Amino acid sequence: MAKHTFQTEVNQILDLMIHSLYSNKEIFLRELVSNASDALDKLQYLTLTDEKLKSFSFTPKIDISFDSEKNTLTISDSGIGMNEQDLIENLGTIAKSGTKNFLSKLSGDKKKDSALIGQFGVGFYSAFMVANKIIVTTKKAGEEEAYAWISDGSGEFEIEKCTKDSHGSEIKLYLKEDEKEFTSRWRIEEIVKKYSDHIPFPIFLHYTETKTEGEGDSKKEIIEEKNEQINKASALWRVAKKDLKEEEYKEFYKSLSYDSADPLAWIHTKVEGSLEYTTLFYIPQNAPFDLYRVDYKSGVKLYVKRVFITDDDKELLPPYLRFVRGIIDSEDLPLNVSREILQQNKILATIKSASTKKILSEIESLQKNDEKYSKFYKEFGRCLKEGVYSDFENKEKLLELLRFTSSKSDDKEISFKTYKERMKENQKSIYFLQGEDLELLKNSPLLESYKQKDIEVLFFSDEIDGIVMPMVHEFDKTPLRSITSKEAMEEVGTDEINDETKEKYKNVLERIGKILQNEVKEVRLSSRLVNNPCCLMEDSDNPNAAMMKMMKQMGMNNNLPEEKPILELNPNHNIIQKLIDSKNNDEDMAYLLLEQAKLLEGGKIKDINSFVARINKIIENTL
Repeated sequence: MAKHTFQTEVNQILDLMIHSLYSNKEIFLRELVSNASDALDKLQYLTLTDEKLKSFSFTPKIDISFDSEKNTLTISDSGIGMNEQDLIENLGTIAKSGTKNFLSKLSGDKKKDSALIGQFGVGFYSAFMVANKIIVTTKKAGEEEAYAWISDGSGEFEIEKCTKDSHGSEIKLYLKEDEKEFTSRWRIEEIVKKYSDHIPFPIFLHYTETKTEGEGDSKKEIIEEKNEQINKASALWRVAKKDLKEEEYKEFYKSLSYDSADPLAWIHTKVEGSLEYTTLFYIPQNAPFDLYRVDYKSGVKLYVKRVFITDDDKELLPPYLRFVRGIIDSEDLPLNVSREILQQNKILATIKSASTKKILSEIESLQKNDEKYSKFYKEFGRCLKEGVYSDFENKEKLLELLRFTSSKSDDKEISFKTYKERMKENQKSIYFLQGEDLELLKNSPLLESYKQKDIEVLFFSDEIDGIVMPMVHEFDKTPLRSITSKEAMEEVGTDEINDETKEKYKNVLERIGKILQNEVKEVRLSSRLVNNPCCLMEDSDNPNAAMMKMMKQMGMNNNLPEEKPILELNPNHNIIQKLIDSKNNDEDMAYLLLEQAKLLEGGKIKDINSFVARINKIIENTL
């Protein structure tokens, strides 16, 4: 008998399971039945594609039995089974991406933490919510040795050789004293029908039934062994939509995704013609834990003629739709299709393209309900922006789905379409301001002339906006322009600085420019400012500036040199006007103007001590 220690993350999960206050403990049975179904899927596929197993005798089924006197519950399957290494890898560690993210959200408050169980879906380990000991007896198809995995969830597990007549796995739960409800025939049947009715393999419940025969002295009790199928065992996605109830769709989603919440929407499609396939896609309410991880787990399963092929292929949908859960079942793909073939398969490419359009149409329809779409966009809006960057075919549709805060929308986000409907009569473009801090953008001095003219400005404040939005040049034939661009200033009709004013401030610009020559590229007069004395601008004439900024945001090259900004001065502001005849220290004033401009746009001051010293000096002189 070999003793093993659980992976650290497993111990944390087990601690949560064992001490869980989760009110929906019945999901453990859903998780174990789902695992059994996966094991059957894998073996069914191998018996069709693996030469060694093609002659393998295989009757796919799941059996559930219980013993109310001994307080045990047993779930067994005739699936692929496991060998010793499989047991260590599958029941001793968690390879699931997002696990650490999930664990980082645990607060130590058992009640709050229990609420996260349903969101994460912890599979096999959920059984420890109801059991104080578990024995897994298993034998891998095509191998001779059988093994028993034993644990009470206290930090260690044991693996020993044993005997087992057939391949597959048997999970025996020694239930806690207060979990006797799970040794009731009716309770088990209720849970299976609720969560696992459309598992595509038969689930049999084994139980005894006592009958009384005869009368009087000849009366006797007869115990009959019963074996009853308790699920429909029909692939739900293959059932006609008209024959399915809303509740059936919801429960199938939960068994498919391990999510405890209802889906936000679903799309069920059957296509017949040159290609024949069925798809069932779900849009979740909440983002999966691994949504922004490179090693995210695909949420879509591929079947061919109802035979499970893979749930680990990221080519089934575009990466930006990785939050979608569901099924693709094709009649035209070969059963022995490999991952390499999938990546270049024209049939799958056609299904992928059509499915993407269907999903985007469903997301579009969510817009009819502001509350529902707002919830969706909060969770998945960033993914849609990734699509704008990567999916040229559906770029226009995706742009219609985007939302942004604006100078007139307070905290409510609006679409490009809404912005266009609110444009001024002679307004030529959609104007935006890009930055990394929404509050700073809302208070930016660059907005002053636009507010004065009552022109709305969109705020691109998402980190990903800096990467995606430079690629978006127009929406519905209307140009997008940054309010910092020359084109925007010309369109808005910002007055040009006349020659007289330029001459008047020539000496001021030269003095300050000389002082700040190592900090800024240029000092010039601004016609865009109203209330503020100065602002910082990027050099719009430098074609490389935007590209270099984007590369830095993408982390492509952190060694790129910093682009020097342009300092613009407001000739109509009292402070700038007084600089003409100022006899004070120009150096202090020049740096204070630069530093306040940096602060207004959320930048950092290099030398905070010098900044404070300059402020104190001016206060002293004023007093």
